[in-house]
Amino acid sequence: MARFVVRRLTGMVLVLFAVSLVTFAIFNVIPNSDPAQRLAGKNATPVLVKSIEEDWGFDESLPVQYWETMKKIFTGELISYSESLNVDEKIVEGIPATFSLCIGAAVIWLFFGVLFGYLSALKPGGWLDRLLTVISVGGISLPSFLLAAIFLYLLTFKLELFPASSYVPLTEDPIQWAYHLILPWLTLAILNVGFYSRVLRSNMLDVMGEDYVRTARAKGLDERRVMVRHVLRNSLIPIVSLFGLDFAATIGGGAIIVESIFSLNGVGQYAAESITNLDLPPIMAITMFGAFFVVFFSVVIDIFYAYLDPRIRLGTSAQ
Repeated sequence: MARFVVRRLTGMVLVLFAVSLVTFAIFNVIPNSDPAQRLAGKNATPVLVKSIEEDWGFDESLPVQYWETMKKIFTGELISYSESLNVDEKIVEGIPATFSLCIGAAVIWLFFGVLFGYLSALKPGGWLDRLLTVISVGGISLPSFLLAAIFLYLLTFKLELFPASSYVPLTEDPIQWAYHLILPWLTLAILNVGFYSRVLRSNMLDVMGEDYVRTARAKGLDERRVMVRHVLRNSLIPIVSLFGLDFAATIGGGAIIVESIFSLNGVGQYAAESITNLDLPPIMAITMFGAFFVVFFSVVIDIFYAYLDPRIRLGTSAQ
């Protein structure tokens, strides 16, 4: 297991290094224009452009430019020249809202995805299975921006049941924190609820045909125990891997639209505003931090997956 963890962590470092090279190339090399001018923004003065060029080492070789760029991103020295604000500080300010949104939505989609999938697999083809299939397919078919607009129109402006926007910190008022996040949570979770329930249902139906399930039933075990301990438990292994990737992708940028629509002032909304204003320093930093979360959670899930299924780490060691 230790060798497996070391390999995954080493791979994580290499992937992040590759991502940093691609990010540097996309923003500083490929556009074939003055990077200092682009970093300075639309209304930059020649003095500011010259200062950025010297500060970032754009008059030096590409390795020096890469080093200066990464140093600014990871040491908190990156400045948004359009707003004269420290980019890392802005990202840190937005992390609580982004994490609150993503973690809450993840809990909802995992719980209801597993619940719906389990209930659908109990009696495939029955009325409950058909009803949950319709609900799941409907959830998968609705894009998040359309679902957010429907929620805001019906539940906020028409019925006035929920607030329209803004984020209330958990430490300030836990009840208002949850109240302001209910609609964003549902908007972000409904798509994955439908998808996870379909995947789990399919996995459970496949596992039901395995020999060890038939043996468990032949021994006279209670049907509920067979379904939970043998069928559901083994069907959840692919769900764990899928959840890790989806959760990482959501934190890494999947929540941008939802944050922007509900004005949550998180990292995603900051990224959307930076893209609108063509403010490159925040875009570069958010790209790198988003990649870090995606790769980090992918490694964590790989390690947990190997813990659940020893064949994964044994197969890696054999290689």
